[in-house]
Order: sequence, then C-alpha cells, then structure tokens
Amino acid sequence: MTSRGPDFIVFGAQKSGTTSLYRYLTGHPRIAPAAEKQLDFFSHEAFHRGVEWHLSRFPKRGANVLSGEASPYYMFHPHAPRRILEFDPEVKLIAVLRNPVDRTYSHYQHQVRNWREPLSFEEALSAEAGRISGEEARMRRDESFYGVAHRRHSYLARSRYAEQLETWLSLFPRERMLVLESEAMFESPDSVLDEVASFLGLPPFRLGTYGKYMPGSYVEGMDPETRRRLVGYFRPHNERLYGMLGMEFSWDV
Repeated sequence: MTSRGPDFIVFGAQKSGTTSLYRYLTGHPRIAPAAEKQLDFFSHEAFHRGVEWHLSRFPKRGANVLSGEASPYYMFHPHAPRRILEFDPEVKLIAVLRNPVDRTYSHYQHQVRNWREPLSFEEALSAEAGRISGEEARMRRDESFYGVAHRRHSYLARSRYAEQLETWLSLFPRERMLVLESEAMFESPDSVLDEVASFLGLPPFRLGTYGKYMPGSYVEGMDPETRRRLVGYFRPHNERLYGMLGMEFSWDV
C-alpha cells in the first residue's frame, strides 16, 4: 500500500454531471474515493497548503486500485491546467460536457438557489461581461487572488468549451483526455461507463441503479426566445469544439 495522488481527475464542466459520474466510478471495486469528491486543490486557496496536503486526501492503495477527484472549476480556472501538468503529466483527465444552453441555465439557477444571484437570467447574461471583466487577468497576475465573479457569474464563458479545452490540449496529449457527453451518460450509463473503465485500464462494471446526483430545482423555466438566442450564440462555439475533438454531440447547432 503506497501514498499517491489522483490517478484520474474529472475536471469539468460544472453542472454537467460530474458528481453523478464520480459516484458511479467510486462504485467500481477497484476505485477508492478521495476524502472529498471536490478537492479544488488546483483552483483554490488549498493549493497553497502544498502537495503533501493534497496527497493526504487520497487513500493508500495498491497498484491495482485507483483513486481520483472531480472538481469542475478546474476546467475554467486559468492556472489549473498548468498546475496539474506540473503535479503529474501522466494523470488521466475526464471532461463531461452538457448542452451549453442547459449548462448555462443550470449554472444560473444554482446561484439563485444559493442566494448569490439577484438578477433575472436575461439580466445576468447581459451583466456577465462587466461582472467578470478583469478578474481573469488579475488571477493570472496574482495566483493568490480568488475571483468570486469569475467562478460564480461566468455563465456563458464556462459554456464555451472549445476555448477552455484548447488550453488543456496545448498541455496534455489528446489520448490522456476522455471527453464525454452528459446527455449520453444519463441515457446510456452502462455504455459510457464501459468507455470510462477502458480509458482507466479497468475491467467493465455495472451498478444496480444510476441516480442523478445534485440535479437541483429551478425557480422557473427558461423563456423560449432566450433559448432560441442562446442556441444561435453557442452554434459556432459548438462547431469549433466538434472540429477540435473530432466528435459531435447531440446538441442543437
């Protein structure tokens, strides 16, 4: 039994099913959970606690047992990709991507439920650029700065997946990254988990049930006209993503 860090990291995207995927994976007999699913080590003040603290969050285990974490802010955080590369260039990376229109609205509703968003959805989208303006630049200059708006109110920005994955793919080879479609995971969990098990070098497994963890409830539904506009907004970003990954998803384009 040895001490080591994560063998895999589910690094995004927020509100796309990362909690569900992590719960499914820790049901595998050869995957041991970390102390917490979402450690946020590479994207939060915990990073300054040092590598030994991070390693302490993972169980001691033999070579045939894996462990990992799922922290969806990593995907969007400006320093997380480099920090993870420096920590372990061989770690396996998993991204779960949801229809960006639905992810954007789910992110907004999450902030509403937590009393962090007083604006309507349409007002929040209009205010986003001004709210997060300058925060990423400051984060890049000062690694100790925590951009609250950057994390909480980046509804559109965090749904432009190609922009984010471009950074990750400039640092990690494509074969070290598995990109999953959230909708497919919930529609056909067995086949998606077979894909994940193969990626991690594990035998396939089955769970009796596949719950949807942390789904959240909405105060109200999205206005159809707003959805139509967002479908148009994300179309070129989705097409760029498909070209980058060499795969397409079942989203509106």
